[in-house]
Amino acid sequence: MDLDKAGARDLILRLFHAALSRVEGRAAVRDWLTMHPPEAGQWHVVAIGKAAASMALGAEEALGERLAAGLLITKHGYAPVGLHRPQRWTVRLAEHPVPGPGSLAAGADLLTFLAAVPAHGRVLFLLSGGASSLVEVLPDGCGLGELRRATTWLLGSGLEIAAMNRVRQRLSRIKGGRLRSYLGGRQARVLAISDVAGDDIRAIGSGLLAEPLDDPLPDVPEWLAGWISAAAHPAEYAAPVPHQVIAGLDDALTAAAQAAVSAGVEVHVPSERLYGDTAETATRIGEQLRDAAPGVWLWGGETTIRLPQRPGRGGRNQHFALAAAVALDRVPGVCLLAAGTDGTDGPTEDAGAIIDSGTLERGQLAGLDARTALTEADAGRFLEASGDLLTTGPTGTNVMDLVIAIKYERDHTTVPNAPESV
Repeated sequence: MDLDKAGARDLILRLFHAALSRVEGRAAVRDWLTMHPPEAGQWHVVAIGKAAASMALGAEEALGERLAAGLLITKHGYAPVGLHRPQRWTVRLAEHPVPGPGSLAAGADLLTFLAAVPAHGRVLFLLSGGASSLVEVLPDGCGLGELRRATTWLLGSGLEIAAMNRVRQRLSRIKGGRLRSYLGGRQARVLAISDVAGDDIRAIGSGLLAEPLDDPLPDVPEWLAGWISAAAHPAEYAAPVPHQVIAGLDDALTAAAQAAVSAGVEVHVPSERLYGDTAETATRIGEQLRDAAPGVWLWGGETTIRLPQRPGRGGRNQHFALAAAVALDRVPGVCLLAAGTDGTDGPTEDAGAIIDSGTLERGQLAGLDARTALTEADAGRFLEASGDLLTTGPTGTNVMDLVIAIKYERDHTTVPNAPESV
């Protein structure tokens, strides 16, 4: 298979969309419920997260007239389109990644919805990443201002998601399994799309119906520790609720690898997951690609970033892409995509970026410096100037981040044939 820069970018996008298609919420929920039919009778459905709209569609298609009522909570701009029974749904749009008034309104709606379910009713929860910000019920001693300040600090702290969620659970009346106490003994089950390492159900959406994360709290500022102490309240847990992860990062990586094999390209899937500091990880991968064998290289996971006091435009995937571009500056025959599978990267509407050996030069022609952009957490502005931003809109899923690189020889050199299996 012959590739040049344009062909490599086109192939990267095809692999990315193949990965998204495999873990799309509508098909994942519909297929799982079709293969594992729920108990007879009416079901009340609660869909929360950035993939809530697509997951709700899948539940509609599988349950049909057995859908009694639904509550759908998702991010602004992710409103559902094409619900078959819109009159049966209450839709609440809320703020992400930092909670806002809509998040608290969504929390109140959630408790009201559960209270209205008949005593012998059944509730199907559809959870995906983003739920931690999108829905909240606060304990006494904590208001929206405190919650927003705490979340903003956590997002820029460099902590991994599980550590952040341990803090979030302490500032909530519903996270860390506490939502179970509002079920009133009603039968429930959870289908989840995982956006966390190891598919830990306790960390997906801060574990609304799971067991609490039991590791010690990370080091936090004194003001945050004080709020956690003031918000402390007795844990109220009801019977465990069965959880099933129906899509995750491994599914997306497998789909991308299979698409690459179908395109006749050799595939390399390192066992390591993306973690740790964003720029350091991107630099290491960029340096690996300098001497890597030709073909498609796939990674997935979620890195962390410490933000300056006044960060510029961007998110961790844009930061990753620009740091990789610095490591690959003027290295011919390499393209790399870094993107969030949910279609957004940090507080931006971009999913990430696709960079190549000319990225830095194109940004410099606009008068920008890549290293300054990284220091100021302003990768998005640089990548906009270089023409490398990737914008997908809502994807209907959320399984962490993907990095897809293609190493090819310059001047249309043939990429080796694919192996028989990946």
